[in-house]
Amino acid sequence: MESRVERFCSQGKGHGLRALVPLKAGELVFTAQPYAHTVSKSAMKTTCANCFSRKETLLRCSGCKTARYCNPACQRQAWPEHKRECKCLRSLLPRIPGTLHDSVRLVARVIFRLLDPKPSPAEQLYSLVELESHVSEMGAEKMEGLEQLCTMLLLYLKEEVSDLSQLPPGLGPIDLFAKVTCNCFTISDGELKEAGVGLYPSMSLLNHDCKPNCVVMFEGVQLHLRAIQEIKALEELTISYIDVVMPSEDRKRQLQKQYHFLCKCVRCTTADKDADMLAGDEVVWRHFCDAIPRMEQLQSECQWKQLLGQCQALLGDCRGTAVPDRNVYALRLLDLAVDACVNLGQWERALEYGTRTLEPYRFYYTDAHPARAVQLMRVGKLQHYLGRLEEVRRTLRQVCDPH
Repeated sequence: MESRVERFCSQGKGHGLRALVPLKAGELVFTAQPYAHTVSKSAMKTTCANCFSRKETLLRCSGCKTARYCNPACQRQAWPEHKRECKCLRSLLPRIPGTLHDSVRLVARVIFRLLDPKPSPAEQLYSLVELESHVSEMGAEKMEGLEQLCTMLLLYLKEEVSDLSQLPPGLGPIDLFAKVTCNCFTISDGELKEAGVGLYPSMSLLNHDCKPNCVVMFEGVQLHLRAIQEIKALEELTISYIDVVMPSEDRKRQLQKQYHFLCKCVRCTTADKDADMLAGDEVVWRHFCDAIPRMEQLQSECQWKQLLGQCQALLGDCRGTAVPDRNVYALRLLDLAVDACVNLGQWERALEYGTRTLEPYRFYYTDAHPARAVQLMRVGKLQHYLGRLEEVRRTLRQVCDPH
């Protein structure tokens, strides 16, 4: 397929990616395979390490006892990349493999490729060497964190790579961790849930905007860049590096901390939608905000009864009064409550909470964004399960007509 994009110098941003032809909303712009990828620690038990399919029952690698596969065919296909990793994981048994940081396993895979160099389609537009590391801008605390990761990496690699001086100049362990921190993508499944992490150098050309004109989606580990707005020829292509459903000051703080730039997009400079995101009684929503990290920890631990109980206690009967559903912290609690109800088989209650999220999702995701489509599908499936077929039709029509 003829290229629809090109690398260019974006004023005030450095390198960028722009369209060569006009693009329609929903149109596929570019596909990319990863330079290196790995399943996330949180998804290891349910995700095939080769095709990234989700399954409750997977075959476990008999060597490392860590990687899992759909079937022998997936295992054979993954073996060339897993072979050296398997030896490293096996050397840490029985204590460490399941708790090893995702970035350590990802950087190790990058190192295996660097020590056995071959042309990579993933570097078609932008190479690993060119990726920004921002090491010179990192403070002492962040550098200390990178050094700790390097210590873990050396322990992990000791059975397979004893001499890292063989790495190319500028691609030592610290540099690689810094590049991964600033450039890796979260690989998500069809419901936008995290499945892994990957490095896609050509796609690191994409600059950030809090109202982007493109979105990244995945089919297995293959990255698909799709337009979510009408895009003119020679217009810059942008994505959002973070969840944009948060107040402008929080977005700017997160972008500065992780990506080392101050966002000056229109949404941030005008504080667009901040009044809606922080609507309601401040004392109440600040209590929500403080509680959410604890709730997300319960979610990660699959403590569904406790999670639902705490969500209900916080949300109470304040709907539309103290804090409206459009408030971003109330919306996050509603999403967590839906997840808990689904896992507990409380379908009516899941539908009640899910329905409350639809108007805020429509308000915040105004373009053809997959996050809103996935939420509509989620509610539609609950309606279908409960036999509410007319409601299903109304809900799914909104997926086809985002406005």
